[in-house]
Amino acid sequence: ALVPRGWNRKVRTIATDIDVVLAEFLRGQLLVMLVLAAYYVVGLTIAGLDRAFAIGLLTGLLVFIPYVGFGLGLVLGVVAAILQFAGWPGFFAVLAVYAIGQLLEGYVLVPWLVGDRIGLHPLAVIFALLAFGQLFGFAGVLLALPVSAALLVGLRHLRAAYMVSPVYRGVSWPRRACGAAGDLRPRGAGTAGVRQFRPR
Repeated sequence: ALVPRGWNRKVRTIATDIDVVLAEFLRGQLLVMLVLAAYYVVGLTIAGLDRAFAIGLLTGLLVFIPYVGFGLGLVLGVVAAILQFAGWPGFFAVLAVYAIGQLLEGYVLVPWLVGDRIGLHPLAVIFALLAFGQLFGFAGVLLALPVSAALLVGLRHLRAAYMVSPVYRGVSWPRRACGAAGDLRPRGAGTAGVRQFRPR
């Protein structure tokens, strides 16, 4: 109701584009969760952990919460390894599974499965996560990709508007038709009501 009538169509178009991008973000994030859940289950099973399925599934499904999902899964995996294994090899195997999983999530899955869906280059995804995390902490990491995607939609519309503007096309702005040089009155306007100056 507060949007000017002349902007209704453009604002509706931008809102629709943002909605589509956020839907793609959620689909990509869900795909990342499923892939990581499968990875952790398989990896912890190969490492010989008895509770591999439950711990791996929980870790994969909670990765959408930055730091919390990975941290909780790591703690559960380490505790289970300490209780189960008598020596160090099994313990270090569990640590290796989580270290590889963290690298896989941050540098492969999120940039390619999420960034590609929302139109962000993989390097831009990594930069957005680092920048938002540095500026806003936990909330910044959580909101980095959806906010970046929404900003990208706005920049696309700004670029499209610039490409058709007279400034880009080199077309001069239309001027108001005037009479003779120095006469600021519109062409065709009479002298009625205009006081004439005549030298004495």
